[in-house]
Amino acid sequence: MTRRLLPHPGLSALLAGMWMVMVNDLTVGTLFFGLVVGVAVPIFTAPWWPGRPRVRFLPALAYAALVVRDIVVANVEVAAIILFKRNRDLRPVWLTIPLELSSPEAITVFAGTISLTPGTVSADLSACGKFLLVHALHASDPAGEIAKVKARYEVRLKEIFHA
Repeated sequence: MTRRLLPHPGLSALLAGMWMVMVNDLTVGTLFFGLVVGVAVPIFTAPWWPGRPRVRFLPALAYAALVVRDIVVANVEVAAIILFKRNRDLRPVWLTIPLELSSPEAITVFAGTISLTPGTVSADLSACGKFLLVHALHASDPAGEIAKVKARYEVRLKEIFHA
């Protein structure tokens, strides 16, 4: 019964929370409507989520903290590159990252993480789903950058998504 009422409890909580943030008002009415939205949307969209991924919560929380830290560090690094490097000293490069991830959700989080980190952007996923094309603002060692990204993010995502 609980599974039918809350097919995606995490999504329900996220939607209710985001509703409260968007409305920017803490009253019983907005909380009630946020809960209604948080329960109704997953119920109506459940048929389009047949193979819902199982996610490990604690590793996902640690991953989120790691990504926030990396975003802050990358902001400082990109600011230093922009302020102190000459254009001719930049080494922009296209990286083709081979993927060990197979879950569409894990690949999406991986690509999103790369795009959220300043200085890099995910540009394309190969048709076979085995390679991610990434542009880096500055990478003097492309092979090292690929290894770093795979070790830092992909390994953790494999643990989070049971891949």
